[in-house]
Amino acid sequence: MKKAFITGANKSIGFEVAKQLLQQGFYVYLGSRSLENGQKAVEELKSEGLNDVEVIQIDVTDDHSVKNARLEIGKKTDVLDVLVNNSGISGVKFDENGNYIPQTAADTSVDVFKEVYEINVYGVIRVTQAFLDLLKKSKEPRIVMVSSSQGSITLHSDPNYKYYNFKGAVYLSSKSALNMYTVNLAYEFRDTNFKINAVSPGFTKTDFNNNQGTGTVEDAGKRIVKYALIGNDGVTGKFFCEETNPETGEIPW
Repeated sequence: MKKAFITGANKSIGFEVAKQLLQQGFYVYLGSRSLENGQKAVEELKSEGLNDVEVIQIDVTDDHSVKNARLEIGKKTDVLDVLVNNSGISGVKFDENGNYIPQTAADTSVDVFKEVYEINVYGVIRVTQAFLDLLKKSKEPRIVMVSSSQGSITLHSDPNYKYYNFKGAVYLSSKSALNMYTVNLAYEFRDTNFKINAVSPGFTKTDFNNNQGTGTVEDAGKRIVKYALIGNDGVTGKFFCEETNPETGEIPW
């Protein structure tokens, strides 16, 4: 039985990814910052007959927590086949009417950048590096970086891009940084069976965006799981968003 670890999997897209991988026959380690919330998610999955799942407490901003998560999973398995780096925050604030307050490049505090980067970039690096040893023991290791088309510099430089006017200096730049980390990591493992790709789930309606999205968590989950299951003849070091490019999914960096 293949094994997967998903960060931020106690709700929303991460939870859906866990569900779909369980349906594909995986054993899932469900990462959650709150052990209580993670256990509730596990109980919900088991109530649906998806029993090969357990919660792993992890705070991706904390070195000690990440190391503990690695130790806990290491007690249970010698091999990890899939890592989905799903944890993330937008850092966006909303006014009393539910409208988001822009993250301007001119005025947003460095503290906000630090808060978002700590999870969206540094957290991903912490987790990835901590679990590489288990992934290397898999015959088909897969890493999916949950990114966003909003991190595409090419698209956000194009006035014809449908989200061109939806700028946000903090969140967008954090995903651009994550994308470059993905490119570098995939390059370093280019001569192995690793497949490492960045995937945008699309503008999905969750509490992440104050439920202002247009897509479903089911569709978002499918888009991520597709690259968790990609074969050895598949691509690596690519960026995908099926919402933006329904034909091939690939979008420019």
